[in-house]
Amino acid sequence: MSSSQNVVVSETTRSSIIPKMNDSSSQKLPPGFISISKKKLLNNIDIINGGQRINAWVESMRASSPTHLKSLPSLASQQQLNSWIMQHPSALEMFEQIMEASGGKQIVMFLDYDGTLSPIVDDPDRAFMSSKMRRTVKKLAKCFPTAIVTGRCIDKVYNFVKLAELYYAGSHGMDIKGPAKGFSRHKRVKQSLLYQPASDYVPMIDEVYRQLLEKTKSTPGVKVENHKFCTSVHFRCVDEKKWSELVLQVRSVLKEYPTLKLTQGRKVFEIRPMIEWDKGKALEFLLESLGFGNSNNVFPIYIGDDRTDEDAFKVLRDRGEGFGILVSKFPKDTDASYSLQNPSEVMDFLRRLVEWKQMQPSI
Repeated sequence: MSSSQNVVVSETTRSSIIPKMNDSSSQKLPPGFISISKKKLLNNIDIINGGQRINAWVESMRASSPTHLKSLPSLASQQQLNSWIMQHPSALEMFEQIMEASGGKQIVMFLDYDGTLSPIVDDPDRAFMSSKMRRTVKKLAKCFPTAIVTGRCIDKVYNFVKLAELYYAGSHGMDIKGPAKGFSRHKRVKQSLLYQPASDYVPMIDEVYRQLLEKTKSTPGVKVENHKFCTSVHFRCVDEKKWSELVLQVRSVLKEYPTLKLTQGRKVFEIRPMIEWDKGKALEFLLESLGFGNSNNVFPIYIGDDRTDEDAFKVLRDRGEGFGILVSKFPKDTDASYSLQNPSEVMDFLRRLVEWKQMQPSI
């Protein structure tokens, strides 16, 4: 593969991220990009040549790495960036058009956490949101039903957010809870809501977590997290020379668990139950819980930065309701309609939403 080519890994896939490096796609992308379609990705359980298999994982890790993206001079090209932004314009610049499109419908907000409400940091235990962001989200929840949808377990993300008036969908939507009693200002909210579609997997996830801790302890910089219904292996602080070794370690554990699937996010491997559930399903469940399951009077807005958020973006596209907003400084293959560059812009967008709502005549 030529070093002058940039790779945009399809972020909509729910299977392993293993590109066929000679594939090309007809999808509309900025000049110089190759889109690796999810239809061309290899299933993570297939057994093929070991060396090629590991190399494919490592290439995918490089392709989806923000560090590597920054190191590619051509990606900074204003022409390429402008081409992508034409397809995914800034949600701040298009704010009035978005509000006009809402057409007086009930806005429901869905927010990822890491990289959306908080910056991406080397230590996931220190992904703190700012006090300004917390105040903004608190005001937002007074105006609209608001949910945090994250790969983290609910307890951990709640310790970061500390807002009882929100919905929380943790473990990629496999652990959903409604607002604490007495905190919601929205009549439709079911405060007793609790849904855990992967509860049977908790003992297995705990077992895999312990095995991953043991197996990866020889690799410096690895961080393994137990999210109750799923687990993650962070390699943000792992030397790139150790990535192949890490892939082997993780796969050696998971080969004994055929009902678990391995996917890749931003500098992280995600191990989840192989059930038909993801952030998109969680979004639909929450809308149903709010009484908007079959309603044409709802306008969901989902803001996220990771490939796991693509499931939710796709749901909104398929429903033809609301919009997805991708948080990214770099062109990516996405089902989101709009973009924001960083958590600071997310906060600005949420503030404008609050101000817009406060200016609306009360009914």
